[in-house]
Amino acid sequence: MNSIIENRTWRYATKKFDNTKKVSEEDLALLIEATRLSSSSYGLQPYHIFVITDQEIKDKLRPVSWNQSQITDASHIIVFANKTDFGPELMDDYLKNVSETRNISEEGLKGYGDFMKSKLLDLSLESKANWTEKQTYIALGNLMQAAAELKIDTCPMEGFEADKYNTILGLSEKNLNASVALPIGYRSVEDETQHYAKVRQSKEELFTYI
Repeated sequence: MNSIIENRTWRYATKKFDNTKKVSEEDLALLIEATRLSSSSYGLQPYHIFVITDQEIKDKLRPVSWNQSQITDASHIIVFANKTDFGPELMDDYLKNVSETRNISEEGLKGYGDFMKSKLLDLSLESKANWTEKQTYIALGNLMQAAAELKIDTCPMEGFEADKYNTILGLSEKNLNASVALPIGYRSVEDETQHYAKVRQSKEELFTYI
């Protein structure tokens, strides 16, 4: 079987992690870099990502995560937090980075900057938050697939109280909101769901060729 398909068949939403197994620093660094390289709209990456290993913090997060054991048993918890609002500085900081990385004058990028600002700055607060939240899921998908390549288990989770996460992690004062969490680690031999056949729609149901 092609390794791309094999790895995606192997992965599943892990329900029970082995709390004695930890992701190595080397593998974690690979996952972080794969996530950093994720695409995003305009390349702006309007979010911040928290990598949590502190057991005390994980213990606090579990009760506000529907008491799911993955939160306390996984090696790491990755929390994606989207910006709840932004101004021109989001685009300006990005263009400064482009200028420095590609050795292009900032003046030469002004037209692109003005274009981005014309599309984004007039959005309502709700629309801005909705847009930034969507961007976190692109990064989430990249992280999950990179983890599958390394045979590291994951469980994407929306089942938590975002406002409580925001309080525990101090996100609100940073203009951030917890959008999705991803426990990573290694499946427990006791997790029966690892043996279940993967259920997906057939190609005929899911795809239309035009």
